[in-house]
Order: sequence, then structure tokens, then C-alpha cells
Amino acid sequence: MSRPVVALVGATASGKTGLSLDLAERLGGEVVNTDAMQVYRGMDVGTAKLPVSERRGIPHHLLDLHDVTAPATVALFQGWARDAIADIRGRDATPVLVGGSALYTRAILDRFEFPGTDDSLRRELEVELERIGGHALHARLAGVDPEAAASILPDNGRRVVRALEVVALTGRPYSASLPRLEYVDPLTVQIGVDIDRPTLDARIARRVEEMFAGGFVEEVEALLDRGLADARTASRAIGYREVMGFLAGDRSLAEAIEQTIVATRRFARRQDSWFRKDPRIVWVAYDDPDRVDKAVGVVERLG
Repeated sequence: MSRPVVALVGATASGKTGLSLDLAERLGGEVVNTDAMQVYRGMDVGTAKLPVSERRGIPHHLLDLHDVTAPATVALFQGWARDAIADIRGRDATPVLVGGSALYTRAILDRFEFPGTDDSLRRELEVELERIGGHALHARLAGVDPEAAASILPDNGRRVVRALEVVALTGRPYSASLPRLEYVDPLTVQIGVDIDRPTLDARIARRVEEMFAGGFVEEVEALLDRGLADARTASRAIGYREVMGFLAGDRSLAEAIEQTIVATRRFARRQDSWFRKDPRIVWVAYDDPDRVDKAVGVVERLG
């Protein structure tokens, strides 16, 4: 019988990483990254990528795959992750997925067929994005697909463009193409890390301050030399765009830090909102001393 697929979900800074290592140890597992930005080499400090020395000797997959100039899409990530899961299970180990990208996690776990693309239409929309800005384009999306607009931040221009492209190509709402709540493999379990908002907000502020103290600005400077500013995907990562603004003289360092904290907290709220809509997730409290045993129990009951 195949090993189950275990996915740890929840807001950024909630404690997923530590729990993923505990679970991998207990279940004889290997970790599969589902964070969209940790696939990039050199994006370490700003993505809170776990150093090799702290991985407890547990194999980790889908980290450091690409240079920052390479685009990464949900469709690509789905293929990489499903291949990694099959490889891990083929060696009779348990895949433990962990990361904060809710859409990526759903695309990996659930039945999700991707609508086609149209390069000329995409370029047209990207030109408009540059000309009128993300908020104006987001307002247009709200007019044709309010549900999609509600789930996408106005400053996530890439996803706004994709949503409008899908609407134009299919004549249906973008939201209609999102994953159905149906696992590709029934032997799948999602465990959510539950944390109260004041504690999470404090953790996010502390993490961001530690990132800046730990060489984040220097990391961005090095990545700019490798093409970060023109990167289609990587340049939009929270924190990186704020540091690029600081390095360009558009804001002070204190403003870059504060804006990164605010953007991360906003992102965490949207993550939590997305995951709370999924009734299949079993939640464990971030500070429960028995959280590992409870999570292992959820997995064992599945088998």
C-alpha cells in the first residue's frame, strides 16, 4: 500500500517548518517544498528557507531549482511536485509537503486542469498592466469576475493578468478553473497549523526584523546583479520588491522594513482565509505540546 501524502498548511510564520521536520522524522518521510519562491537559488533570507544544517538530515525537494530570471508557474510546479511525490513514495517514504503558497498546494493535491494560454493576449494585458497599473487592472477583473478579484491582491499583477486571460479565453470566470475539492489521491491528508492573529503578527514582525538583520539587503543586491529586477516571477516576492525600492532610493530602510511587515501580515491573512474554506483540513494548535502526536494520529487514521 502506498504511503499517504501529507500536506502541512497555514499562515507564514505559524510554525509549519518545525512541524514538517517532526512529522518527517516520525513518519519516515521526506519534505517537499510548496513555497513558490523557495525554488529560486539565492532567495534564502527573504523566503526563510531552512538552511541545510537545520534540515536534520531529512531530504528536501523543490528547493533551489532555478535562477531568479526563470519564470515559475503553478502548472510547472504541479508537475515538479507530483513527480517528487511519486519518487518519494516509490522509495516507500512519506512525502511531507510544506509551504505557504495555498494555490500551489491545492494544485498539487487536487484535481486541477489548467486552461490554455494565448501569448499575444498575455502580452497585451502585460502592456496594459505597465501602462495603467495593477489596481486599475484589478478593478476591471472585479467587473467581470468578482470572486476571482476577491481572492487576488491588487498588487499581484501577474495573477490579475492570468485571471483576465482565462476569462477572455474561456468565457467563464477564472474562479471556475480553480481546483475542485477532490484529491487526486484519496490517501491525502492536510494538517493546518492554527495560530491566533496577535501572536502571528508579532512573529511576522520578529521574522522580518531578523531577516533584515541577517543580510536581506545584501541578498537582494546580489540577486539584482543576477537579473532580479527584470525577473517575471521572483521580483514580485514580498520583501524583495520593498528592498529593491530602498536600494533605488524610493524609500528609507525603516520604511522598507515596515512595508514588508505590513505586506507579510496581509498575505498571512489571505492564506488563513483560503485554508479556512477547505473543510478537509485538520487543525492543530501551534503551541499544543501534543501537536506532533495529534498530527501523526491524523495520518495514521487515514491508513
